[in-house]
Amino acid sequence: MSKIQAVFIDRDGTIGGSNEVSYPGVFQLFSFSDKSIKALKELGVKLYGFTNQPGISRGDVMEEDFINEMINFGFDGAYICPHQHTEGCKCRKPSPEMLYRAAEENDLDLTKCIVIGDRWSDILAGYNAGCLNILVLTGAGKEALNQYRYKWESIEANYIARDLEDAVRWIKELK
Repeated sequence: MSKIQAVFIDRDGTIGGSNEVSYPGVFQLFSFSDKSIKALKELGVKLYGFTNQPGISRGDVMEEDFINEMINFGFDGAYICPHQHTEGCKCRKPSPEMLYRAAEENDLDLTKCIVIGDRWSDILAGYNAGCLNILVLTGAGKEALNQYRYKWESIEANYIARDLEDAVRWIKELK
């Protein structure tokens, strides 16, 4: 792969928390995530969070809270679907719309980008946008690989990582 332009990373279960949503202020990074985020930044790539957060449309939390949290973690920005899965929006993963929007706003070639996530919907969104995909086995990763494999059985992740730290190691080998 030629120069990686950006890495899109899911939030819940990938950089911290669990396979359940934790709101900003309660959410905790995994012990290795801060170091892993810094290692990606040292590679000179842009980092963007991309996450489904239906609590926003319920009024439980504000979108700005998630964006500010991701910026504080060292991300360059965040793309967030605030909708419930029943709302029929175009941006909710597994749709690649958040990735398309990021590409347009940041002049990115998505074939030179990587998606890291713990859910089948992350991998499918990245695949449909033309990105490389890394499934991490933290959060809901094991369920995505086993229990929900039928939802993405026609594709393969480019790498299955133990966790974000392992994913970053694999990305460094690409460079």
